[in-house]
Amino acid sequence: MNVSTDESAAASFLGRNQFLIYRLFSLSGLVPVGGFLAVHLLTNASILGGAESFQGRVDLIHSLGALLVPVEIALIFLPILFHATVGFMIIAGGLPNVGSYPYAGNIRYTLQRATGMIAFAFIVWHLIHLHWLGAPVRGNALPGFDPHHASSTLAVAMGSMVMNLLYAIGMLSAVYHFANGLWSLGITWGLWTSPAAMRRANWVSVVVGAVLAAAGLGSLIGVRRVDVEAARAMEGRREEMRRMLEGEVPLPSARMMETAVEPRAVESPRTGT
Repeated sequence: MNVSTDESAAASFLGRNQFLIYRLFSLSGLVPVGGFLAVHLLTNASILGGAESFQGRVDLIHSLGALLVPVEIALIFLPILFHATVGFMIIAGGLPNVGSYPYAGNIRYTLQRATGMIAFAFIVWHLIHLHWLGAPVRGNALPGFDPHHASSTLAVAMGSMVMNLLYAIGMLSAVYHFANGLWSLGITWGLWTSPAAMRRANWVSVVVGAVLAAAGLGSLIGVRRVDVEAARAMEGRREEMRRMLEGEVPLPSARMMETAVEPRAVESPRTGT
């Protein structure tokens, strides 16, 4: 009895606020979720310019310091959770019917929902695999991601072809869901109502999707090309430079190197070499 009452209340709430919920749902898919997807993929693609280029982008993000966690929660995780929750509620309200009505619009409708479910599962896995939030679940079973050693740890974590294939599927699903969602967002908000406007919007969605897909696939290729040892050496140099600029104590390895170099520096004037 209580369950039935709760379900009726929920249905009544959704019915009364459907207009607002649908618009917030579509808007969250663009800002901030879609914006974050674009920035994230383009940042990852910087690894095509080399390990140091990628490390520089990661350092820029983490320069937010203590603000990074609340920014992630407020502008990334909560909007994704809201978008996913409403999306699953929409999916639960109907069934795909491509077999009965195999026209292009209905295929897009079904792919939008299928890629949304794949993308959500991929995001959960991505957090477990590489994000600090997933560390308790990941444990020591999988190598994680260290933002201060971004290229080397990412290359190790993405070392298998199976992992790259799974990431390619998840990333392409997220890109399709976002790019196709741009087209449907314009319809929801009444931005394009004529057939000509819809065709133009469709081309915009295709171009956005192609650019982001290329960035995502390019980042997977770039990670495969990383020389892990060379990346670790570069990351060590950058870490020492950061510590020096911030007045921190050098790492033990750096102090050992300085000790090894000092005797030669003193002896060289006496030996004349």
